Amino acid sequence: MGWFNRLKDGIQTATKYKREAPDGLWYKCRSCGETSTSKEMRENYFKCPKCTYHVRIGSGEYFDIIFDGEYKELFNELTSKDFLEFTDLKPYHERLVSAKKKTKLTDAISVASGNVNQLPLVVAAMDFSFIGGSMGSVVGEKIGLAIDHSLQSKTPFLMISKSGGARMMESAFSLMQMAKTSAKLTRLAKAGIPYFSMLTDPTTGGVTASFAMLGDINFAEPKALIGFAGPRVIKETIKRDLPEGFQTSEFLLENGFLDFIVDRADLKEKLTDLLTIFSIKNAS
Repeated sequence: MGWFNRLKDGIQTATKYKREAPDGLWYKCRSCGETSTSKEMRENYFKCPKCTYHVRIGSGEYFDIIFDGEYKELFNELTSKDFLEFTDLKPYHERLVSAKKKTKLTDAISVASGNVNQLPLVVAAMDFSFIGGSMGSVVGEKIGLAIDHSLQSKTPFLMISKSGGARMMESAFSLMQMAKTSAKLTRLAKAGIPYFSMLTDPTTGGVTASFAMLGDINFAEPKALIGFAGPRVIKETIKRDLPEGFQTSEFLLENGFLDFIVDRADLKEKLTDLLTIFSIKNAS
């Protein structure tokens, strides 16, 4: 288990999370192959110091990057159950126990409320380390409760997606979360409360087909894999070669699916700009 120290000077609070970024003294970049120290990675917002490749991080790291200091975690008491008694290579309830032990998380999403440069924001962030960030009933419920919290407090909502898609061990109950979260977001839109959707590597399957693409503003980290089906499946289906860079955030930006791409180091200031612009718009 790793300890993540906040990046701003003067903030002493540490948050205990199993990070998705690699532990140890050294990190070899998956993109350029260069080796850096873990200290260099942390100080560079978990980006490769040589090529700025964005290493996967978890909800705890995002909360520490985004919020001013202290923040309040919400709905941590919710955990998934093996109500179908599903078994593939091993029982689903054993997978849940293993994932909780490995990650020290209760499920594949965490929700927190705090301030971003003194502007209030509710953030729901997915964790790929928990069964591939798969979307089960608890993920859908926590997103729904986060939206309810935004409605009650009239606070903008940010969703950080990082998922392999639906959680097959929950069958149709997982697929139902697509409709549930989309309907909840409609309530947010009717209330005039901003919804920002941030897509990170990877964002795929039912998550992409629902809440990840429904933001008032949709944006992504550089070189993130974003799509519904995988490129191999698509290529075999359409019997054609795919364009270069297909399903990267840069490709989606070029084709109008994203509003912008943000470097992790600029994320907090970009969110501050969005919150300021939308607060002015709502006040007018």
